[in-house]
This record gives sequence, C-alpha cells and structure tokens, in this order.
Amino acid sequence: MADAGVNRQEAPEIPDKLYFRIGEVSRLVGVKPYVLRYWETEFPSLAPKKSGTGQRSYRRREVELLLEIKRLLYEKRYTIEGARRYLENAGKSQRPRSSPKEAQGDLFAAPAADLAEIRKELAAILELMK
Repeated sequence: MADAGVNRQEAPEIPDKLYFRIGEVSRLVGVKPYVLRYWETEFPSLAPKKSGTGQRSYRRREVELLLEIKRLLYEKRYTIEGARRYLENAGKSQRPRSSPKEAQGDLFAAPAADLAEIRKELAAILELMK
C-alpha cells in the first residue's frame, strides 16, 4: 500500500473559526465531500446546520468529530457500526454518573466553622471600606 503512510499523518491544525463549509472540512479531514455527507447519515451526532440555500456549516466540534471518525475508520480499521458504537460509548463514559444538580450539591456545602470565619473576614473588610 503506497498511501498507508498518508493515513497516519498528524491531525491538521483546525483554523480558529466558528463555521466551516463542506469544501474546507473536506480538505481538513482529507476525504471527499460525498464521504462527509455519507458519514452524516451514519453518525447521528454529526449534524451540520444548513443555510437557506442548503450549504452545510460545520462547527469546530463537528470537524473534530470527523477527524476522529476518519481515524477510527482508516487507521484503526473499525467498521462504520463499530466506530458508531465506539463513539457512543466514549460519550457515555465522559458523562457524569450523577445528575448535574447532585454533582453540584456539595460544591457550596462548607462546614459551619468555615462560614463563621468567612463572615468575620467579610465584616472586617466592610469596616475597612467605611
């Protein structure tokens, strides 16, 4: 395989922009636009917005996801289904196990002694400001 080394290139630098057109994304990812459109049908988390004229606008997060999909398919040799499952499981493992409200519950729960000390310091600051 003459192009095996091409697949192992480092990920390209993604320009600091809000939106990318399909041609730009195609060049960044290194696949044809029709491949990107096909991947949109296979990966539910990949959903670029479309303008009134039907032009796709990809966000940076979607470009990063496309680079990861390419890596899984071309370098790791996953099937489409395998890459989809891998990405779904990766997303689940990154989510907190508890609800956000539960995770923040202890954030502001300071011991009473600490609160008393904080009140004293705030009162001293208030006196200095008078």
